[in-house]
Amino acid sequence: MISAFLLTVSLSAALAADAEIPKPTGDTIVAPDAKLEKLFTRTAKISGGLTEGPAVAPDGSIYFSDIPFGKDKGMILRFDPKTKKTTVFAEDSHKSNGLKFDAKGFLIACEGSDEGGRCMSRWDVKTGKREVIADKYMGKRFNAPNDLAIDTKGRIYFSDPRYLGDEPRELEHRAVYRIDTDGKVVEVTHECEKPNGVALSPDQKTLYVVDHNNGTDNIDPKATPPKKGAMKLYAFPLGADGLVSGDRKTVHDFGAENGIDGLAVDVKGNLYLAVRSLKRPGIWVLDPAGKELAYIPTGVSQPDAKEPVGIPSNCCFGSGDESKVLYVTVDLSLYRIPVKMEGWRIPWEK
Repeated sequence: MISAFLLTVSLSAALAADAEIPKPTGDTIVAPDAKLEKLFTRTAKISGGLTEGPAVAPDGSIYFSDIPFGKDKGMILRFDPKTKKTTVFAEDSHKSNGLKFDAKGFLIACEGSDEGGRCMSRWDVKTGKREVIADKYMGKRFNAPNDLAIDTKGRIYFSDPRYLGDEPRELEHRAVYRIDTDGKVVEVTHECEKPNGVALSPDQKTLYVVDHNNGTDNIDPKATPPKKGAMKLYAFPLGADGLVSGDRKTVHDFGAENGIDGLAVDVKGNLYLAVRSLKRPGIWVLDPAGKELAYIPTGVSQPDAKEPVGIPSNCCFGSGDESKVLYVTVDLSLYRIPVKMEGWRIPWEK
């Protein structure tokens, strides 16, 4: 989630933007005539924010976060591909952001700040029961867990930046952590300014970390506002223990342009990046070396927009019959589009 773009977008403006969206490029990944299909747009009486964190469940449904500002409660919603209906799974998400299902079918959630849980939680989607699995590192509360990836051993990697909220910060770094299966929390890296999206390569040998330093905190109103910083995608090599084992590599540098929020990975290890660039908003598909393979626009080029529309936050692949379908959260909505590659995810336990 990126607070600089947490803007309430009118439905009419969003529909107008939909009509002008350019066609995708890169026909090895997506057909040029493929179109984004709108599945949901917020109707709840909550203020500001955006949709985020789409995650495919073992039954093929898509869970995603609807995040508002301040005292309004966030929600976790569930889209059913069979009925095309969206229902409320959790009326109070504790400001969930990134979501992922583990191998056992539990929903793991990053709960942010701005009156959110500031923790990692686990939901039983059958009973609706929630439990906190970690909220501290070395005895200090997390900043605002944002996005996550789960490896084949069941360990949870997650980013902990902070984009908004006036809760006091306790941790020095904005880092990436891992929760081991015994509940222990270890720091993976703080070699980034504001870590956001995280993903693992299918061979589990690379951890991808988005650095999205938008230069706003909304944390200390008395402090000089920080300057905009790194907008990059990093690759960290992982050793047999699942921890960083070599030098960080920059896969892509967006320079002064707004960069990535969340991301997904296909079976060949290609990266599907939700890019919040006002010049070129959409899903950029890069190979692991950083070469662009495809571009799926979610909005029009609007470099001078004060209230931009069509700005994506995250994406995930479906499963089963929809293993070649990409779901994308954009503004206050959920979309999907057919692609030519299958998504990669950890196997479900049977």
